[in-house]
Amino acid sequence: MKKKTGMFGHYLSMVRSEFKGYNAQKFLSDVIAGITVGAVALPLAIGFGATSVPNEYAAIGIPAGLITAILAGIITGLLGGGSFQISGPTGTMTVILCGLVLGEYGFVGMFAAGFLAGIIRLLAGVLHLGKIIRFIPTPVVTGFTAGIALIIALGQIGNFFGVTLEGVTTIEKVVYFFTDCLGSISIPALICSVLVVLLMAFYPKKLGKHIPASLGALILATVVVAILPIEMKTIGEIPRSIINTEHLRFGDLSIGLLIDVAGPAFSIAMLCMIETLLCGTCAAEMKKEEFDPNIELVAQGVANIVIAFFGGVPSTAALARTSVAIRAGGNTRIVGVFHSLFLVACMFILSGAIGMVPFAALAGVLVVTAFRMNDWAEIKRYFGGKVWTAIAQFLVTMLVTLFVDLTTAILCGVALAFILFVVDLCKTEVEKENKDGKATIRLRGAYFFANSGLIRQELSDLGEYSEITLDFTDVVYADFSAGETLWKVIADLKNSGKAVNFVGMHQNVRRILTKAGVETE
Repeated sequence: MKKKTGMFGHYLSMVRSEFKGYNAQKFLSDVIAGITVGAVALPLAIGFGATSVPNEYAAIGIPAGLITAILAGIITGLLGGGSFQISGPTGTMTVILCGLVLGEYGFVGMFAAGFLAGIIRLLAGVLHLGKIIRFIPTPVVTGFTAGIALIIALGQIGNFFGVTLEGVTTIEKVVYFFTDCLGSISIPALICSVLVVLLMAFYPKKLGKHIPASLGALILATVVVAILPIEMKTIGEIPRSIINTEHLRFGDLSIGLLIDVAGPAFSIAMLCMIETLLCGTCAAEMKKEEFDPNIELVAQGVANIVIAFFGGVPSTAALARTSVAIRAGGNTRIVGVFHSLFLVACMFILSGAIGMVPFAALAGVLVVTAFRMNDWAEIKRYFGGKVWTAIAQFLVTMLVTLFVDLTTAILCGVALAFILFVVDLCKTEVEKENKDGKATIRLRGAYFFANSGLIRQELSDLGEYSEITLDFTDVVYADFSAGETLWKVIADLKNSGKAVNFVGMHQNVRRILTKAGVETE
């Protein structure tokens, strides 16, 4: 019999198993994998940090992205529910964060929401809610990811074309671009953005093993813009500090503030939980290792509580970075630590060079990243196979994400999936067979209140038969309401002198019908 252990005991058991037989060769592999992931994470941390805040606050958003990647890589890397998770800022909650910065509390509101979202995730892990991911259908997740990708891509229109946009929502900014900015497009910015996109699209695979495409494109674009006499908006100087110029302080926290940001904080927590657990599930399959979702949520919670006080944005596990760590030969959780140390070196040594990166080049990287976020194979399977229920869930979730908000999109997608599931349950088949004045009625599907009227109609039209057999072999479910209807129909049949028999009834169906008064024996 397997001995039960608590969460901490299970964590220690996982770590011991992970480092069993660890040696210098594996350590070197972890170092190389960490540096490789760091090179991939650097442009993503800069990009997602920048998109988490309005453009005018990029000098705060970019270091926030780097700080988040550094702290999340260390804390969740060491405390996480698997040996492979690499965490950092992602595009999932950028829209919510921008709204918080523009709100009543400014950056304090954003940091407080991240802090509270960390507490929510910590409690979710302690309460063993890690299996929540099972209740979100794949088409909903795919649609949600596609919606986020659209928001990220459309949100870069201003930087991509070198114009300043007005508006709060993504749609407002897109409308403003097409109505007021087409005549003021910056040709140098457009050329820079397009060249970055083309370079990433046709980047040599052999070179990609040493320098990731996104990093290579940013380096090349920055060098070209620095050499040529071109006027182009760049990131600007970023602080050489692990603590941002704006960050949460204990004195900022109050009950009123936490109540006011509770809604966005819950949205951030749920979105990060979904992304983290999806990443963990997929990565565990890739590496063929154990993944504990509850331990992971506790680690994510602790990391996000800490990050807020350093001035970072909310973090989550990211499949793009995690898959790179696995493919690069990472063995243990210290890959995340070396990835963070690489980013620390970049922040302190290369901050001047990072400040010279053109916004147009960063926009090109984010547009390609947004495109690659989509699970195109899954989307093709929906539309190619004409799976209409999956298509409906995908489109509804994607459009609500784009036009309303992320939390509503998830709720709408799950609600639609439930409705379609119930509709599918209602599809009950009835087959009649008669022989020598005896009728056999075969039912297939679920027998409940929504289709009990159909069954009643079929059983009421049996006047010429003296014996009726109801075959329930393929009935997988029955409810009390339908059972009562059946009891009344059978009573009428027996009163008219007909014999009624049952065959092939499952035990759970028999139990419900018996409670409704039906004599099933």
